[in-house]
Amino acid sequence: MFDTSAPASPFFLPNGAFIFNQLIQYVRTLYTQYNYSEVITPQIFLSDLWKKSGHFDNYKENMYFVMDENREFGIKPMNCPSHALIYKSKRHSYRELPIRLADFGRLHRLERSGVTHGLTRVRSLTQDDAHIFCTPEQIDKELTDFISMLESSYKKFNFSNLEVTLSLRPDKRVGSEEMWNKAENILEKVLSSSQLNYKSEKGEGAFYGPKIDFFVPDSIGRKWQLGTIQLDFSMPERFDLNFIDQSGNNQRPVMIHRAMLGSIERFMGILIEHFNGNFPVWLTPIQTIILAIADRHNQESEKIQNLLQNQGIRTTIDIRSERIGLKIREAQLKKIPYIIIIGDKEIEANKISVRERQQGDLGTMNLTNLIEMIHNEENTSELKQD
Repeated sequence: MFDTSAPASPFFLPNGAFIFNQLIQYVRTLYTQYNYSEVITPQIFLSDLWKKSGHFDNYKENMYFVMDENREFGIKPMNCPSHALIYKSKRHSYRELPIRLADFGRLHRLERSGVTHGLTRVRSLTQDDAHIFCTPEQIDKELTDFISMLESSYKKFNFSNLEVTLSLRPDKRVGSEEMWNKAENILEKVLSSSQLNYKSEKGEGAFYGPKIDFFVPDSIGRKWQLGTIQLDFSMPERFDLNFIDQSGNNQRPVMIHRAMLGSIERFMGILIEHFNGNFPVWLTPIQTIILAIADRHNQESEKIQNLLQNQGIRTTIDIRSERIGLKIREAQLKKIPYIIIIGDKEIEANKISVRERQQGDLGTMNLTNLIEMIHNEENTSELKQD
């Protein structure tokens, strides 16, 4: 929901919060696989930090500021400066690199009211944001590994017709021309070796470096930017970041900014339409609903609910004194994957009647069969779009 008290800032109700957290948990499983370390960073920083990072001069119009004891603070629109501080907090050897820091911290950006748009363009957001600190020699592998992770994840959500752009130096930027030439050449090389079709966009890069953006279409064909890779030689220079090389000398690391799902809010907005509300079983808040035909079936329905919940299956129950046809119709409108019906026939046979949201009536079966069916569907690597 939205409320005028917090313009363009979504409230997530229980079902929405469940999906939000499931998406984050999915990304966390990938972070374990790809050796990312998750960190938590503050919400506000003294404006001195934003001046040091370049945000104050190049992004100030999109930031919120607050005063405290005659000091100005900026509410973070991005995590990158705080990750630079974490990196700088200790000395690093080349043997430690790459260091991959992930952060699901909430961000705030002052989007103008004319461009805010539902969940897809908000002022309060969370990203699956991470920054990789690596040696120049490690750049190609880090970028290639991330592209591989991103592509496999998009397939999991059945996103097709992916569009890729290489966003080049904007007019308002930091860093030398030599730095920009080097960064743009590296990204072009990686895109070519990854055999991704892409187009170049002049002037669309971030103020600190060029970037690769990944766009997916929504249900009516509009393109939305989700994933991004940004190659940054500037911020390590601004924060005087170093590592000790094999000869014992200080060297400058490279900083890669990257997000896969991007804004979780935007990703959810597109996903809701993409699946038309028919979320995959692993992502849907309610996996089963139990419908009691009459009041005398309530006790058995509650028993089955407890059994399902003990098996980790998210279930609810409808024991209202309403016609079973109405209950089925309402459950179908909620797009709950499996509807369980309990009546005299089912109790006598010690079975359940099951309806699947797309296939309709599946007939009667043992409860254990349904539990196995749901768990198998949860564990399916490739999700089918309903």
